Amino acid sequence: MRSTRNTRPDSRNQRKSKREKEAQALRKKRTCRFCDAKENYIDYKDEKKVQRFTSEQGKIIPKRITGTCAKHQRQLVTAIKRARHLALLPFVSDAIR
Repeated sequence: MRSTRNTRPDSRNQRKSKREKEAQALRKKRTCRFCDAKENYIDYKDEKKVQRFTSEQGKIIPKRITGTCAKHQRQLVTAIKRARHLALLPFVSDAIR
């Protein structure tokens, strides 16, 4: 009996172009700002620091863009939400309303 699975290897991984391979080799891994500064706690009362990680529309910027580690991204999200709740940061910008 024949198996229904495709036994061929995934050709997408094997077909990386030369440019993609070079770009991947040159890409610098982003380091976490908070790990570099050896910060243990992200304070929600520090508006300027927390506001850097929100977009103009008020959305939280993901960790793949900011380069923060998972631990500090979780702390950052809670700090942003607390700052929003205390009206230190807006939930949504005025331009979108």
